[in-house]
Amino acid sequence: MDTLYIVVPCYNEEAVLPETGRRLVEKLGRLTHDQMVSEKSRIVFVDDGSRDSTWKWIAQLHNEHACISGIRLSCNKGHQNALLAGLSTVKDEADMVITLDADLQDDIDAIDEFVKKYNEGCDIVYGVRSSRTTDTFFKRRTALLFYRLMQTLGVDIIYNHADYRLMSRRSIEALMQFKEVNLFLRGIVPLIGYRSAVVEYERHERFAGESKYPLRKMLAFALEGVTSFSVKPIRLIAAAGFLIFSVSILMLIYFLVLFLLGKTVAGWTSIVISIWAIGGLQILSVGIIGEYIGKIYLETKGRPKFFVEQYLK
Repeated sequence: MDTLYIVVPCYNEEAVLPETGRRLVEKLGRLTHDQMVSEKSRIVFVDDGSRDSTWKWIAQLHNEHACISGIRLSCNKGHQNALLAGLSTVKDEADMVITLDADLQDDIDAIDEFVKKYNEGCDIVYGVRSSRTTDTFFKRRTALLFYRLMQTLGVDIIYNHADYRLMSRRSIEALMQFKEVNLFLRGIVPLIGYRSAVVEYERHERFAGESKYPLRKMLAFALEGVTSFSVKPIRLIAAAGFLIFSVSILMLIYFLVLFLLGKTVAGWTSIVISIWAIGGLQILSVGIIGEYIGKIYLETKGRPKFFVEQYLK
């Protein structure tokens, strides 16, 4: 039987950790009893520089349950880096790794199907939400817009998939070959190309605590995804610039004809609108280009993505 590691990134999750630990221990116990995974399988909580008592709870769970380990990062590095830290730390000990959030919104009963797909020969299994009934209307619409935008821009992304997935050891080793600092794992993992499958599940309400992805972070995450995987925004700027230039040529011909006909009174409104429109487009264009330049700046520095301060095996 193969060894399963369940990696759970945590940031200020003291309210939910006791229940999360209990449920995952029960789930892993059933999987082991049914001989679906090895007895060496473990649950690994990754503390992403929490400011509450998250690490104390992880240490306590580690002392109470032999199957629970903990990784403590030196400071907060963000959800994606916490996931990568967990994967890179356990990849040599596990045959397969499942990543899921600590808030119990992802249905842990889907893990059985994940393992079955792995045993059928899949290296990557994506957990995909079957519906978004638990989301607000605003979040449903913005999520739909995000996935459609990513697909329009040519990014290979799994619809309604977050970071609930199974990866085999060789797929994790392939993932480690990606060196970019600006991490967007939902876009990187499909690039690996190994055999994959999808498992649908119902997403639950958060058990306790507060969401770590308010609107501001969701927008920043979406921007990260777009600018990390597509240069189409820059090409759209070039297309818009060409279109405006073409319109300016037509306007030049139009005003020249008016001048020759003796109608020399210029329209003040049209001039002001033109100045504001072109000025706004220029500022927006510079901002988008600056976003890409900023990413180049971060990549060239090649700084470490995280530092593991403590590993409780």
